Amino acid sequence: MKLTTVTNVSVDGVMQGLGGSEEDRRGGFERGGWALPLFDDEASAYLSQVYQRADAFLFGRRTFEIFAASWGTIEDMANAPIGRALNARPKYVVSSTLTDPKWAESTVLSGDVAAAVRELKARPGGELQVHGSGTLVRWLLDHQLVDEITLLGYPVVVGQGTRLFPDDGPDTALGLVDFRAFASGITLQVYRPAGRPQYATSTPVPAT
Repeated sequence: MKLTTVTNVSVDGVMQGLGGSEEDRRGGFERGGWALPLFDDEASAYLSQVYQRADAFLFGRRTFEIFAASWGTIEDMANAPIGRALNARPKYVVSSTLTDPKWAESTVLSGDVAAAVRELKARPGGELQVHGSGTLVRWLLDHQLVDEITLLGYPVVVGQGTRLFPDDGPDTALGLVDFRAFASGITLQVYRPAGRPQYATSTPVPAT
């Protein structure tokens, strides 16, 4: 299976608390719910298609618990296209503390997570999707386990909160696979990791 990550980010790279004001208040975050006012029917239809093509899902613990309490529990959400995809397909959650996930079709990955993810990727199928799960996404990129990165960029500067990429981390070149813009101003970029970036070298200026 191809491992793909799907992340909603603001212009300044924030991914924390996009869905609701109380979704994630870590670090004193007070600007939750910044994505929903911009989320239109076009973006919703696109994301529904993304979820439908998944053969399995991989989560970090925090995102898993948020999804389990919403898409896995609230009837209207569970019966929506995204909810039906999530509830019907295998789900894997990376955690060293969770032992008994209550969401059906869920399995905890612990111990040698890199080996477990490689084993999942080696299974027959089309796509293993990671939604949200910022810490996990960064770890997967560090271990070169990501095949494709989907970013949905929202036309807003949140100004605080956890960002997808840290201020100091590994560098990665990206090859653009797809790009489009929705009527609401949300942009879609799909990338494939392409090794280390190339950097310009300084040219000495001749002495005069």
